[in-house]
Amino acid sequence: MNLLLILSLFASPLRGTESKASGVSLVPAKNRFGFKLFCALVEAGIKHNLLISPFSITTALSMTNNGAAGETRAAMARCLEIEGVNLDELNEEEKSLAAGLQNSDARVQLLIANSLWARKGVAFKSEFLKRVKQFYQAEATVLDFASRDAPDKINGWVRQKTRGRIDRIVNQITPEVVLFLINAVYFKGKWQEEFDPKLTAESDFHLIEGTTERVLMMSRSGRFDYLLGEGFQAVALPYGEGRFSMVVLLPDESLGLNGLILKLNNENWQRWQAGLVSRQGEVKLPRFKMEYEQSLKEVLKRLDMAVAFDLERADFSEMSSQSGIAIGDVKHKSFIEVNEEGTEAAAVTSVEMVMSALPVDRFRMVVDHPFIFAIQDNATGAIIFLGAVVKP
Repeated sequence: MNLLLILSLFASPLRGTESKASGVSLVPAKNRFGFKLFCALVEAGIKHNLLISPFSITTALSMTNNGAAGETRAAMARCLEIEGVNLDELNEEEKSLAAGLQNSDARVQLLIANSLWARKGVAFKSEFLKRVKQFYQAEATVLDFASRDAPDKINGWVRQKTRGRIDRIVNQITPEVVLFLINAVYFKGKWQEEFDPKLTAESDFHLIEGTTERVLMMSRSGRFDYLLGEGFQAVALPYGEGRFSMVVLLPDESLGLNGLILKLNNENWQRWQAGLVSRQGEVKLPRFKMEYEQSLKEVLKRLDMAVAFDLERADFSEMSSQSGIAIGDVKHKSFIEVNEEGTEAAAVTSVEMVMSALPVDRFRMVVDHPFIFAIQDNATGAIIFLGAVVKP
């Protein structure tokens, strides 16, 4: 058995659950971006565990896109697979999708939260703030980024919204950072049919490098939505009332994990989903718990968003009238734990906006009349020279 491949739980809604409020195909766009980003993160071959939430990342970048204009907005749209979509329609669809996902299954907790943290003294356009609040229900806070507790306040919000599963997203706030746009997603669902802990037993797990390690393997028999594909097997494990599922893809030895990754795209995904049929069988799945953290800056640059990170070229004039604003970084953190009862997962995405020249409180001092001066030893405070200039 190769390394278990788990895409974000939030990238794979059940068939037929797309929101159609504004006619925008937002879910396929989010999924296309998610598969594209996932493949770009492992384009040199996968060697370590990886967990992203396409839903979280696209939501944070969609909020940011409301402040972009011109070439920057066009580049972000290409990257996010939403070219040609009207911004108002996109915002309406984001709002509708988030509302439709939450509280859709009484036995599943899915919490989605957005926030905006602005540097005190930097002005942002009221229309931009209005859009982010209206469509993303983002909590907007003005902070003194120079204060020592500013990161703690932002991280406290992250901990609260992820039920403590993600502790922090901001380590320090550098002087050029003027804004954080943050999305948090928390998921907790019990399997529709739980795994019996009595059937969990140690078993070999075969690693990519050819070695094995002992893991706790859960086991369950029954009816599952199953697909025997070309070089892989797929099974859907539903949560709660069936609105959400974990889809597990297991490559054959001939295809391998990297070969399966090469097949990942939205078209194949839709075809595989349509091919799932109810069959009697047995599923063995390892218990696992993992955390993941990654800056997405470089990979997003490669995915056609480089202009948004370029302080000379980025256009975020819809966000602020002050020039020289760009995306400094996009940070992503995620957590997942899978056991016999179900799954708990969380993800946070932070878009950091930076400014090339921060505004300062300007002063004007024209020394055009008599003045005093001193030359002192700064270590001891001893004044070495003291004088007055009456006539230079």
